[in-house]
Amino acid sequence: MASATLELQGLNFNLSEEHLAVQEAARDFAQTELLPGIVERDNEARFPAEQVKRMGELGFMGMMVSPDYGGGGMDTVSYVLAMEEISKVDASASVVMSVNNSLVCYGLEAFGTEEQKQKYLTRLASGETLGAFCLSEPEAGSDATSQATSAEDKGDYYLVNGTKNWITNGGSSGICLVIAQTDREKKHRGINCLIIEKGTPGFVVGKKEDKMGIRASDTHSLLFTDVQVPKENRIGEDGFGFKFAMSTLNGGRIGIAAQALGIAAGAYELALKYSQERKAFGKQIFDHQAIQFKLAEMVTKIEAARLLVYKAARLKDEHKDYVQAAAMAKLFASDVAMWATTEAVQIHGGYGYVKEFHVERMMRDAKITQIYEGTSEIQKLVIARELIR
Repeated sequence: MASATLELQGLNFNLSEEHLAVQEAARDFAQTELLPGIVERDNEARFPAEQVKRMGELGFMGMMVSPDYGGGGMDTVSYVLAMEEISKVDASASVVMSVNNSLVCYGLEAFGTEEQKQKYLTRLASGETLGAFCLSEPEAGSDATSQATSAEDKGDYYLVNGTKNWITNGGSSGICLVIAQTDREKKHRGINCLIIEKGTPGFVVGKKEDKMGIRASDTHSLLFTDVQVPKENRIGEDGFGFKFAMSTLNGGRIGIAAQALGIAAGAYELALKYSQERKAFGKQIFDHQAIQFKLAEMVTKIEAARLLVYKAARLKDEHKDYVQAAAMAKLFASDVAMWATTEAVQIHGGYGYVKEFHVERMMRDAKITQIYEGTSEIQKLVIARELIR
């Protein structure tokens, strides 16, 4: 306990002027460009193409990428601040941003060759094209070692066959990072990550999922039939794919934790505002102790989640071990998001069940944060393993 306390005391949670500017820019964008039409996009499961294009123009799609490759060169704290503000309004847009930043851009910059960065990372960081991270399969979600998608070594190229499921940006991305098995006898040490461009012969975008939440983000199955991928599109040495996926997901957890934090905070802000407008029994419902207690507990848990998210981001920026901190942030923030959005619906009463009041959508959006990029159960396993590592 003493070492954990000292570690926490050593972290500086003060935000710089640059951080505050990023936060304000993201808040303004969310309110002015994401909020209009959000109910319709959710109803129609319509991808926010114009809004995502603007996110690229404003620098939100490659925030942490080096300026050498067209990125913003910002720190992780700036990224989570922007993720929180955008997620307060539109979790569908923020998951597009999260995948592009945390998984695809980060993975390429951290582990790609210079040629791969020049060819692909510059386009991703600018928002010219979107990226997709292709790990999950029909029979390989949490068990990422059981890759059925194969990448057969043919000398100067790989022949890829298989199906990827639940791929965010699956229909709108131009560049996919695909995890596939090359040598089954080596198990997880025989897995590779390959860069596959949309339009490659044999690469087909499958059906779009009809989801409960984050409906405006496009989630597809991707099908690969005898897809030829040149060896220069492999990231890292032969067999590096599983380590690449796990290392990338560690950072991705921070992004999803920030998303969950934003969903919770957005629902709380709407509930607080509603409680001061709605009257019952002759006074504002905020003046009823039952509502005060709900709001007090909401803001306390949200603030605790925010500190966990900031801590994980700081540790990553300081190049310290952030694996456990990221898992803790995602586990706690996603639970808070699910609980806080449910409470927000309750505070709104019957209006909470109506789409124009937004909180019912937030409740639906919150659930996925407990599932994707590692379920809550997987986060507990990660935390437990780090205890004795």
